[in-house]
Amino acid sequence: MQSKQNNKINPKVRILFFFLFITFFVANTTLIYSQKNYVVVLDAGHGGKDPGNLGNGYKEKNIALKVTLAVGKRLSKQKDIKVVYTRKKDTYPPLWKRGEIANNAKADLFVSIHCDSYQPRPSAHGAGTFVLGLRGNKKNLEIAKRENASILLEDNYQEKYKGFDPNSAESVIGLSLLQEENLAKSLAIASLIQNNFANKLKRNDRKVKQDNFQVLRETIMPSVLIELGFLTNKKEGRYLNSSKGQSQMAVAIADAITKYINNLKINTVSNNTVTKVFNAIEYKIQIASGKNRIATKSYNFKGLKGVQRVKVGSYYKYYYGVSSNFKEVKKSLKKAKTKGYSSAFIVAFKNGEKLSIKDALKMQ
Repeated sequence: MQSKQNNKINPKVRILFFFLFITFFVANTTLIYSQKNYVVVLDAGHGGKDPGNLGNGYKEKNIALKVTLAVGKRLSKQKDIKVVYTRKKDTYPPLWKRGEIANNAKADLFVSIHCDSYQPRPSAHGAGTFVLGLRGNKKNLEIAKRENASILLEDNYQEKYKGFDPNSAESVIGLSLLQEENLAKSLAIASLIQNNFANKLKRNDRKVKQDNFQVLRETIMPSVLIELGFLTNKKEGRYLNSSKGQSQMAVAIADAITKYINNLKINTVSNNTVTKVFNAIEYKIQIASGKNRIATKSYNFKGLKGVQRVKVGSYYKYYYGVSSNFKEVKKSLKKAKTKGYSSAFIVAFKNGEKLSIKDALKMQ
């Protein structure tokens, strides 16, 4: 007869069994990134009655349209990208209409494609990408305020939003945070596009710049305007008017958009993911970030309660739905998105240090 002590499992063996279990669990846990469709609105500049610039006899509207359609064709081959065009023919949608198309499509990204010109200096050449400068955000902010004003038309809005006033100073600051987040994302995609132009195609790099383009002011999502090059430059005009040039520029743009979307996916985990969560990891929903420091009251965040504010460098990041349970945090993500935080995503921390969702799940 064995003693009770002999019936006990050796601590070293117990640890070995634990690690074997974890290894088996991790090996059999599939991490699937979000399967949502990313909506990209492509805007071919000018069109119809508006030819754009006519440097060396080339028509900007035609070149912009051909490149835009080529970008869309390449992106449409990917199952999770939905392409919407502001025009597919030689027509002229007003600038406000282009923005309306993007806003109604709930686009994740708006890209407007143009060609540049500079008559005083025909030698000017190169490709550039623009984002909306902060000084152009006033009208953009008004659009967002109008979108939020529909809250007042809802039944029992006082109870649902607990004092939220879409015209209050606090709500304006909240919307400003969204603008700053959109600007950060606009700069990210612009940099990817510009990098492809300069490094892959060896085009003269005219850098990423901020300016007050009307068509960008009409949108309420990350947006960029691309100047493919100068039609007033004979060599560059010939290149942009050629099938080869249009194809190369389209590939550079499409590949940058694809990389941008893939970067978004890294922070988004599918609801189909099945995993086991331990208390060592803390999950949060990042709903906004910006340089403005605002009170974490629910009316500043569309009724969401328990919002955390964390300062990182010169920015403040705002988190919601803090939990060590991954299933619970996914529910919080869904709720945040129904409140209008469409770009919200899950982040993970261990002992205060940020890590990827994939690594967090593996560590558990």
